[in-house]
Amino acid sequence: MATVTVIRPRPRLRPLARTRPRWDLAQLGPNWYAAVMGTAITANGALALPYQVPGRLVFARAVWVLALVSLLVLLGARLVHLVRHRAAAREQLLENPATAFFYGCPPMALLAVGYGTLAIGPALLGSGPAVVLDAVLWSLGTLYAVLVAAGIPYLMLTRHELSALRANPTWLLPVVAPMVSAALGPALLPHLPAALRPHLLYACYALFGASLLATLVVLPVVFAGLVHSKLPALVLTPSLFLVLGPLGQSTTAVGNLADAARPVAPRLAGAALDFAILYGVAVLGFAVLWLLIAGAVNLRALRRHRMPFAMTWWAFTFPVGTCVTGAAGLARHTGLAGFGWLAAGLYGLLLLAWAVAGGRTLAGLLGGRLLRAA
Repeated sequence: MATVTVIRPRPRLRPLARTRPRWDLAQLGPNWYAAVMGTAITANGALALPYQVPGRLVFARAVWVLALVSLLVLLGARLVHLVRHRAAAREQLLENPATAFFYGCPPMALLAVGYGTLAIGPALLGSGPAVVLDAVLWSLGTLYAVLVAAGIPYLMLTRHELSALRANPTWLLPVVAPMVSAALGPALLPHLPAALRPHLLYACYALFGASLLATLVVLPVVFAGLVHSKLPALVLTPSLFLVLGPLGQSTTAVGNLADAARPVAPRLAGAALDFAILYGVAVLGFAVLWLLIAGAVNLRALRRHRMPFAMTWWAFTFPVGTCVTGAAGLARHTGLAGFGWLAAGLYGLLLLAWAVAGGRTLAGLLGGRLLRAA
């Protein structure tokens, strides 16, 4: 009897499903706006440099578009977070001071992107829409900045459980936000009716004073906390660079306000320029000193302790960028080439920090290491 061999077809192998990162927006905190801040200052700083470099404008436009798109995406994601994860949002602001301090980041992101809209955007959006968009972003950012600068200290006094002996540089974030408004508001002056220009000028000086005095109150507490208790976590080591923020931004602010005072308040122009130079040189000198200290501490953390990547690495960007714009303003007002070289050197550091932080953030998002769902 013949044997019949039945040949069964091999089952088709299904292709392996690609693992896609699942993002949990409940983990999305206000610290993510630091990425927008760092990207925007990279574009704005390129335009502030006193040297003409081939491709500078094209690069600045591309980076500003990236900052604008990132801001829009983040605003949408945060809206989902606030609607679907109300308990997490409440905990971030009211119950957890470690995240509440980062509410200083959203207004600064709005303001930094808004300034780029006016400085870079007209070629892409048109002059009229660029002015309107910057006016909207500056107004919203300034209102947000004032609310945060008053609201977070209120929560510190009434709700948050804190110890001054454990203060760290993130405590500066809420009070620095109005300084960004003061530094970037003068760009809107030429686009306002003549009758409104003095009001905006003096409002920016008021924002400068409010932020400066608040910083002078908080900064000694922060330094005392660092000396007494050190940083509470290794990943917070980059936050030492946050001290540069009020230093560079206030230097930028007095320079921009001095330029604005010339046509708007001629009687103050001479005094404003003298103050901008004397204040700026002194404060930027301390900024360079602190940059050396913070840089040495971070290098030690990287070499000895292999400091892991976290979103705090974006602290390497925006504060350094404010020193770039501050040094560029001093180069413009004093005519000294040394300040121009300092601005260029700091911008090189900013570019490196932005590339590293941006690349690691993108890799973390795509690899599911950031905002990973359980």
